[in-house]
Parts: sequence; C-alpha cells; structure tokens
Amino acid sequence: MSTVEAAHSEPARRMPANGWAVVVIFLPPALLLFTVFVALPMAEAAWYSFYNWNGYGRPDRFIGLKNYGYVFENPAFARALINNGLVIAVSLLIQLPLALAVAMAVARRVTWAVWFRTIFFLPYVLADVGAGLIWRYMFDGDYGLAASIAAGLGQQPVYLLASKDWAFTGVLIVIVWKYFGFYMMLYVAGLQGVDKSLLEAAEIDGAGPWQRFRHITLPQLGPMIRLSIFFSVVGSLQLFDFVVPLTGGGPFGSTNTVVSFLYYFGITRMRVGFGSAVGVLLFLICVIFAIVYRRLFMRDD
Repeated sequence: MSTVEAAHSEPARRMPANGWAVVVIFLPPALLLFTVFVALPMAEAAWYSFYNWNGYGRPDRFIGLKNYGYVFENPAFARALINNGLVIAVSLLIQLPLALAVAMAVARRVTWAVWFRTIFFLPYVLADVGAGLIWRYMFDGDYGLAASIAAGLGQQPVYLLASKDWAFTGVLIVIVWKYFGFYMMLYVAGLQGVDKSLLEAAEIDGAGPWQRFRHITLPQLGPMIRLSIFFSVVGSLQLFDFVVPLTGGGPFGSTNTVVSFLYYFGITRMRVGFGSAVGVLLFLICVIFAIVYRRLFMRDD
C-alpha cells in the first residue's frame, strides 16, 4: 500500500468529548467579548464615517465618502502618516538593532547582567503618559535637563519641542528610550533557546564571534525577530500616548501621528464622522499589514 493510500485509509481525527466541552464553554464568551468590544465599535465607526455628525443626537446628514476625501485632502493627515512612517523606520533601524545588541551583552546568567536587564526594562514599566510628562520637563529649554546642559556649556537655551523641524526628533528619542527594553527582553528570552552545543562546536572549528552570530544565533532568533518587527510596526501605527503629554501634536501639527490626528482633528473638534473615517483607514492599514506580514514572514512560526 502506498503512503498516500495509507494516509487516506487512516480514520479522520475526531475531537474528544472534553474538547467539545471546552469549545462550548469558552468560545461563546470570547465571541461575545469580541463582538461587543471590537466588531460592533468598528461597524459603528464605519457607519458614522458616512455622515457629517458632531456626536449629538442621531446622525442624519449622509454625505457618503466625502469624509474620506476630506481626510486625504488634509495636509495634516499626510504629515501624520509621514510621522508614523518615521516611527516605523526608527524602530526597525535603530530600536530593534539596539535592543538585540544590548540583549547579546546581558544574556549571560551573571549577577551584573540581571541588574542591567532590570535597569533597561524599567522605562517600559513606566506609564506612557508619565514618560511623556517627564521628558517634556527634561526637554524644557528654561528649567529642564536640556536647559541645564546648555547653561553648563555656555550656550543659548534649546527649545527642542518648540521647533517645528526638531520637535518630532524629541518624540523619536522618547520612543527608543521607552520601548527598546521590551524588545531587549524578547531577544534575551530568544537567546536562552539558542543551541549552545552548536555554538561550542562552531568555536572549536575556528568560527569567530561574528560568524557564530551570523550563521547560528541569528537564524535561531528568526521567529523572535519577526515577532518583534510585527509588534514594532503595529505599535508604531497606533502611537498616541506620548504625543499628547509631550507635544500635544504641535508645534503646528508637526508631531501628530494618525491617532493623535484623529483625536485633535476629529474628536476635540466635534467632527465625529471625520474622525471615524480616520479610524476606519487606520484599522484597514493595520489589518492589511497584519495579514500580509503573517502570510509572507510568519507562516511557519
């Protein structure tokens, strides 16, 4: 009998009775929560996006796709998209490589490495709003750390967050400082699973540190690296908590992200239909990226 025939002759696997019991008990509550807190709000936002509505009463001024046209015509939205792209670029090109380098340095099971892991991870524990307020004070050109450094060097005060050209650089600095510890811990966890016997064998065969990292460590870290890239891109698209306390989207909207643009140009201005259109576009961007990325890069993870 051929292998194919043998495979077809095997009885189909059936879910055991206790497996069906688990599905019946846990699936309906999960579906209910998903429907109430995800599906219905998104459907409602999509419905609102077709109306010129200020949030009071029932929406009755149907305008079709005009809100989406207003979004794409708004130069502030284009600036917000560019800012999200900059966050993604900095995350992929600076934050993740820095996290991997630090993880390689502190992955060893020695006392000082454990302490450094804790120190590097602490910024991630801090609330985003609290971190934004702290860094806003540090960047303050009159009283903050930047003012003290400028005064110590005998230079004029630097108002980084008040500069249209440099304010978003301050946001990027805070993002790298805040989140690289999280990715460092992901990589540390991945490094614990690297096969030490392969590294020892490669060292005996004369492979240098870079060769061992490139041909052994990096391939075995592949699933963790792909996961960290996914988290980094999706998190960058949803960035909001830093912007409000740090810059409030200013100066002149130069530090807005898509979510803060939704908040300042939609919610606070009572343009709920317009803000809903922005939310739907952001949702579609995230969903498309997640589906494409998982199919192309995380299919076997």
